[in-house]
Amino acid sequence: MQGLSSDPHYRVTRRRRLTCAQTSSMKRILVAMSGGVDSSVAAHLLKEQGHAVSGAYMKNWINQEQAEVFGRCPWQEDLDDARRVCACLGIDFRVVNFMSEYKTKVVNYLVRSYRAGLTPNPDIMCNREIKFGHFLNYALEEGFDGIATGHYVEKTENDGGRCAIYEGRDKDKDQSYFLAMLKREQVEHALFPLGPLEKHQVRKIARAKALPNTDKRESQGICFIGKVKLSEFLRHYIPDNPGPVTDGEGNLLGNHRGLHRYTVGQRHGIGVPSNQDGESYVVVDKDMASRRLVVGLDQPRLDRIYAPTVLVKHLSFIAARPSGVTCLHGRIRYRDPTVPLTFYPEDGDTASIRFEIPQRAPAAGQTLALYYGRQLIGGGIL
Repeated sequence: MQGLSSDPHYRVTRRRRLTCAQTSSMKRILVAMSGGVDSSVAAHLLKEQGHAVSGAYMKNWINQEQAEVFGRCPWQEDLDDARRVCACLGIDFRVVNFMSEYKTKVVNYLVRSYRAGLTPNPDIMCNREIKFGHFLNYALEEGFDGIATGHYVEKTENDGGRCAIYEGRDKDKDQSYFLAMLKREQVEHALFPLGPLEKHQVRKIARAKALPNTDKRESQGICFIGKVKLSEFLRHYIPDNPGPVTDGEGNLLGNHRGLHRYTVGQRHGIGVPSNQDGESYVVVDKDMASRRLVVGLDQPRLDRIYAPTVLVKHLSFIAARPSGVTCLHGRIRYRDPTVPLTFYPEDGDTASIRFEIPQRAPAAGQTLALYYGRQLIGGGIL
C-alpha cells in the first residue's frame, strides 16, 4: 500500500539515535505545538524538568485556494495560540512548513484509500509520516536530541532495556491507538510528558501556570478538513459514481452516489428508509466491481457484520515482533476496548487474527492496534 513505504525521508537519522536510558540527559527538545492545552503543558513540564525546550507549529495543510474550497481551518488561530504559549513559557518558537509532505503522505493516502473502497485513518498516517517522520528528522537535523508531543501515552524502559509504549493513565484520553504504526526508532527519539496524567490534572497545571489557552476547547476531527464533512471534502477529489443499494438477497432498496461515501457498519446517512417495522439498515458490504452497496437490518442477529477473524498487512512493531502464534489484545477503533485475540504470523508483514469475541464491522483500511496488556507493541492495516 502506498503511504507505508520505506521512503528515506521518514526514516529516523540513526547516527543520532538515542536509547531510552539516555532520555534523562536530553538537553534540547523540540515540542510539536498544536495551539492546544495538551502540547502546551507538555512543553511546560519538560522545561520544569530542566530540558532546553523549543516549540514548533507544523503548518501542514491550508492555503488560500484550499480555504476557498473547503472553508475555514483554524490553523492561524492555533498558530497564534502556540506562539503566545511559547512566549508565556519563555521558550523559542518556530513554524515548520510540511504542506507538500502532508499532501503527499496523508491527504493523497486518504483520497487514494477511499477511492479503492477502504476506510483509512489519516491521523495514524500523520503520526507515522509527519510528526514522527518528517518533523522528527527536521528536529534531529536542527541539532535537537528528540521531540515531544501532547499524546496521552506512557513511555518506559522495559526489563530488556528497550523503550516501551503503554496506554495513558487516563483511560478516556489514551491515544496509544494512534501510534500503532510507528517504528521502534521513531519512538526512541520521542517524549510523552502527559502519559502519567489525567486530563483534569493537565487543565489544573495550565491554570496554575496561567497559560493563555488554558480553557481552549479541544479540536475535533481532522484539521485540514475543518468543519466540512468528510464526504464533501472527498467530493472535490473523487467524482460520484452512483450504484444500487440492495439487501443481502439482491433486492433493490435505493441508489447511492458513490461507495467512497460509506463504510462497513455505517448506520446513518445511507439514504434508505427504515422498514415497515421501523428497523433501520446498516452497511454490511461494498461491492466495488458492481458498485453495489449492500445493507442489512441493524439487529443483534445480523451476524454478517461480526467478524471472528481478519487479515492484517503492513505490520509495524515498536516492541519485538511475535515469533509465533501469540495471545495478545487489540482494538480496531480508537474508542473500542481492547479484546483478547490470537496472532498467527504469516509470510512477510502479514498475520491472521482471531478475536475471542467477534468484532463488529471491521473495514478494510482500518488499523488494528496490538497490545501486551497495556503495552502497545505495534499494529497493521486490515
